[in-house]
Formats: sequence, C-alpha cells, structure tokens
Amino acid sequence: MPRILLAEDDDAVRDMLRATLERDGFEVVAVANVCDALRHIATENFDALLSDLHMPHAGDGFTVVSAMRHTHPRAVTLVLSGYPAIDEALSAIRLQADEVLTKPIQIAVLREAIRKKLVNPGPRSPLPTVSVASILEHDLNATIQDWMALVEHDEELTCIPLSFEARTGHLPNLIADLIFRLRLAPTAKADASTSARQHGDLRRKQGYTAAMVVEESRILQVSIFNTLQKNLEKVDFSRVLRDVITIADEVDSQLKQAMLSYATPVPDSAWSAA
Repeated sequence: MPRILLAEDDDAVRDMLRATLERDGFEVVAVANVCDALRHIATENFDALLSDLHMPHAGDGFTVVSAMRHTHPRAVTLVLSGYPAIDEALSAIRLQADEVLTKPIQIAVLREAIRKKLVNPGPRSPLPTVSVASILEHDLNATIQDWMALVEHDEELTCIPLSFEARTGHLPNLIADLIFRLRLAPTAKADASTSARQHGDLRRKQGYTAAMVVEESRILQVSIFNTLQKNLEKVDFSRVLRDVITIADEVDSQLKQAMLSYATPVPDSAWSAA
C-alpha cells in the first residue's frame, strides 16, 4: 500500500483528498501545516508527497517539497497550486517537484498522476546541499540588514540614536564566532566569545539597559533563522537539527558573555591586551 503525506491547510479539501486517496488504496498521513509535515518527514517513510503550495503563506509547499526531496529522495513529490503562475512552476522545478497540479484538481487526474509517478518516477539526481555555516557566511550582509530592519521597528532600542555602523558593528564578529562554532567537531569545546564581551561593554557605554542587550540578542537569533528559512532548498536536513541547537546555544552563550562585561566594566587597556 503506497504511503502518502498529504499537506493541506484547508480542512475541507484535506478531508476530501484523504478520504478519496484512502478509498483508492493509499495509506494517507494528513497534516495541516508545515511544522507537522516536517516532523513526519523527519521520522517516517513515505512513497509520495502531495502538498498545497500555500499553507497559508505563498511558497510554504516548497519548504515541504525541499525537505522531502532531501530526506526521501525517491519519494514522488506533487504540488497543488491555486495560482498557476510561471514563477511558481519554475521554483517547483528548481526544487525538483515531480509535477505542479492546478486547483481545483479533478480526482481522476490526481489519482492518475500519483499512480503514474509511483510506477515510473523518472531519473533522480541528488540535490546539492550547503552547510548552515556556509549559508550564514555567504548571507552575512543579508542577515545584518534583516537584523537592522527588525531593530528599527523596536521603539525601545531606537530610543538611543546610533549610526548604522555603531548599531551593527559588533554583528560580523559575533556571527563569525557562531560560524566557527558550527564548524567545530561535535565533541570540541568552543572558547567564550571575546567579541561578545566587548559588545556588552560597548553597549553599556552607549547607554543600553540590560533588557535592551537581551532584546538585541533575541532579534539576532530571529534574523539567523530567517536567513536559514530563505535557504531551505540548500540545507542538509540530516544535520540541520544539530546546527539549530548549536546556534541557540552559541547565541545564548554570547549573551551571557555580553552581560558579564556589561555588569562588570572592563578597562580599555584590557581589551587592547586581548
């Protein structure tokens, strides 16, 4: 019995497709969002994926397709789209979805497409993957710009007027320390970030409160994950969970170092010696 992952956020459409496919002899696991789809992809085996393109955001289905293609490269991947725009079709091809089907879909057409692809899935070429460290290294400027855009919408942080350079000058070094940590062997121990300690000392001199330093750190983590979200088609899903844990741990560690130097002023001569 072929096993299908059905990802569709519309309850009525999802229930109808599940009932129809089960009646046609498929075993169906139905989910309503991207997170549940990724969880099942990571822990179970499937012969095919049938995913809505928008769940609820434009292109959400491509995230699911990318995860399925990386984790289960032999699985057939079909995308349902209510907006048959050429850009979406091209994006689907780049992610190597097997076919894009336009809503409203006729059940007979869907059934035939699934069975045909299962019998003859066509040639499969491995998807190229890039490490999380390399993605962050390549998209450093985009991550900083994203961080700055979020900061500019925070009234608490912008109450202290700073130039772009003064506001973001610490970020390249903090992200560089994070990239170094990501590339360490799993058993290796990373040194505490000197850049983070310098940052905490600087923010105190600039008039930041402790809460503002914590908020900046939270925004940094959001910006890093935004960068990864934009590069999901490149991510090696076999390592992404470990890398996400490492990112969270390193950003928290850097925040600790920043708060230590924020609370305990360090003479400028000490930084020069370091």
